[in-house]
Amino acid sequence: MEPQLQMVNSIIDAGSEFAIAYGLQLIGALVILLIGLRVAGFFGRRIAALCERRNLDVTLSRFAGNAVKIVLVVIVVIITLSNFGIDIAPLVALGGAAAFGISFAVQGPLANYGAGLVIILTRPFVVGDTILVQGVTGLVEEVTLAYTLLLGEDSEKITIPNRKIVGEILVNSDAHRIVESQIVIAGDSDPELAVASIEAALIGVSGLVGDEAPQVGIHDFSFGGIILGLRYWVPTSRYYKTRYEVNSTAHKALKGAGIELLSASGTTILANSTPN
Repeated sequence: MEPQLQMVNSIIDAGSEFAIAYGLQLIGALVILLIGLRVAGFFGRRIAALCERRNLDVTLSRFAGNAVKIVLVVIVVIITLSNFGIDIAPLVALGGAAAFGISFAVQGPLANYGAGLVIILTRPFVVGDTILVQGVTGLVEEVTLAYTLLLGEDSEKITIPNRKIVGEILVNSDAHRIVESQIVIAGDSDPELAVASIEAALIGVSGLVGDEAPQVGIHDFSFGGIILGLRYWVPTSRYYKTRYEVNSTAHKALKGAGIELLSASGTTILANSTPN
């Protein structure tokens, strides 16, 4: 029992000596650290807000704010360590060696960060744009160093690693998407009447956007039929809804004009008498 009591007393004495010698220093370092973290966050937010007020891209503004915050946090950590008399040179060397070794194990994430930096600096797209990449389409909601977040029409969130974007064919259509449809009508139908009927009907569709009116014309010819082409712009968030509405409107217009529609095999799928 006596040796155990002596050990406990030794621990208490060592703790008391440490508290007396470094207590105020430790408290001061923690205070500096907490204040420094708050100041870093404050300046980071201020820089981001200032960039946005200067009409800088949202993604670039956030990146600038985060970069300032990280630099200030590093400075605060260095100051905190210096208060304890810790030489940071060996720590920097150790961190560099560790980073070199870890880089081989995390090549994927590091590639994402590098690609994210390229996207942020070159800005092939910004928040609010509609992009098509790797067969995926969506409205850009957020761009980070690691990934790009897209928002689909049904509010689904699509996360794409940035390394899957850089170096790939990218289609940016701002906040809209183009719809290209084809309708096959009978060869003996009047294509001018069909085109005019569709154009007149599409005037009443409110979901269409763009500076130009919908494009309707003869796209091609097939066995026993004429292929009409439709091209128009729709909001990305209402792509399918607007497309279905346009298809329904065009179908009713052709039916009302007595225009015959053909299937892929060339058989008639819609016929109606010419209206009076």
